[in-house]
Amino acid sequence: RRMALAAGARLGRRLSGPGPWRGHWTAAGRSRSRRETAEAEADAPVFQYVGERATRADRIFVWGFSFSGALGVPTFVLPGSGPQPRAGSRPRRRIQAVPYRLELDQKISSAACGYGFTLLSSKTKDVTKVWGMGLNKDSQLGFHRSRKDKTRGYEYVLEPSPVPLPLDRPQETQVLQVSCGRAHSLVLTDSEGGDGRVGTAFPLLGLKRLVQLSHVYMGNNSYGQCGRKVVENEVYSESHKVHRMQDFDGQVVQVACGQDHSLFLTDKGEVYSCGWGADGQTGLGHYNITSAPTKLAGDLAGVNVVQVATYGDCCLAVSVDGSLFGWGNSEYLQLASVTDSTQVNVPRSLPFSGVGRVKQAASGGTGCAVLNGEGHVFVWGYGILGKGPNLMETALPEMIPPTLFGLTEFNPGVQVSRIRCGLSHFAALTNRGELFVWGKNIRGCLGIGRLEDQYFPWRVTMPGEPVDVACGVDHMVLHLNVLPGSLEPGLGLGTAWTAQQRQPLGLWLGPERVGALRVVCRAPRQPGVV
Repeated sequence: RRMALAAGARLGRRLSGPGPWRGHWTAAGRSRSRRETAEAEADAPVFQYVGERATRADRIFVWGFSFSGALGVPTFVLPGSGPQPRAGSRPRRRIQAVPYRLELDQKISSAACGYGFTLLSSKTKDVTKVWGMGLNKDSQLGFHRSRKDKTRGYEYVLEPSPVPLPLDRPQETQVLQVSCGRAHSLVLTDSEGGDGRVGTAFPLLGLKRLVQLSHVYMGNNSYGQCGRKVVENEVYSESHKVHRMQDFDGQVVQVACGQDHSLFLTDKGEVYSCGWGADGQTGLGHYNITSAPTKLAGDLAGVNVVQVATYGDCCLAVSVDGSLFGWGNSEYLQLASVTDSTQVNVPRSLPFSGVGRVKQAASGGTGCAVLNGEGHVFVWGYGILGKGPNLMETALPEMIPPTLFGLTEFNPGVQVSRIRCGLSHFAALTNRGELFVWGKNIRGCLGIGRLEDQYFPWRVTMPGEPVDVACGVDHMVLHLNVLPGSLEPGLGLGTAWTAQQRQPLGLWLGPERVGALRVVCRAPRQPGVV
């Protein structure tokens, strides 16, 4: 026994002392190379302990197609400077298939995804309240002066850049919401000290002013979607113009951009629309262009509406009593439950049986979804609806099994709390702080680490608790609450970069609660995940 103890002591001194053996022994008994040691350390869990009462921080994550600039990460788009990239420079990345943290100093309160561009807004008291990034060929992000030629503007904005708004009292004004269409944008502010206004800026991104709530719009106005008169042969690119809308009968409390039309909801529960109406999406009883916001009637007459939803050419509205209404395009069975027409130009009541009281609605390019008061999600229309490859079209809503959102006998309280949709995919947030996505995975827009379409709700792994999410055509933006220190500056999911070196990271798995502490683990890089 003494001999065994002595041998153990000698071996311990040998491993802990100087020399090539210290800390480099493998299970096979051979010494480990420096490269193997570095790889082992990189794959080891990273434990981070945060106090029970730690305050969470707001973070923005982006993923999907990057070459439009909509993700706001310039190094994804631009190669290294010079004919040969310098050491440590990032290669171009066309698709970011997993969530990536966007570096921002501002606290973002609202986000919207257009067709290749993004708007972010903050309720800050600073002069700058809105930032834009991505495609800007119709000035849907405003005018961003070129550094090389001061008389020209950028058609692609590769990083979050301030969008100037025509506010009389900018420090007293808060931006409440932003919304993006195919080539125009809407910005809803509070009252600049009392009256609320809505605006749109630039040819497609116009800013317009309302007496109560303020509405600003920007971008393309070819079809009157910015709520102003259509000017023949108007040039929208590199426009300095910012527009504010005329008065509504009441305060605008929500704005929603369709493909080439706009919806406005007032505090009186009334809905106004303008823009392209060839599919009936303006809901005004005709199929023409409407350049001034006009109140809808039809089955919405006298109804108190609390939410409107549109992204493609089909529109949905939810009333205060949980009833659902729809109008616009019905080529994909969106409104087939009440009419055989493929274009519906007046709001129609959609008395779906078995759905219950509707709480929220989402309307994409070919599919629709509603969330009822019990936290259940119903889908209908055409495409990948979330119930597997066998359900590709239906005129009547079908419920996605709650178990696909995490409901089990051990977690009986799980409910979906919010639904969103892009052109051909959906997203749902649960009351347990989880994000689920499904649908067409165009250019990695689902953020699930692969490019295949997703036929069932799939949970997106995040290092915190989702607050809200915005869906576009081929990208998404997520507002997240994270624990302080769980993500160092410059780090995101996937490969992270600093100014000095490349730091490959795996997927974040935490935070996972352990007693009074929280543990954030870093998993080894998985094959096929960037």
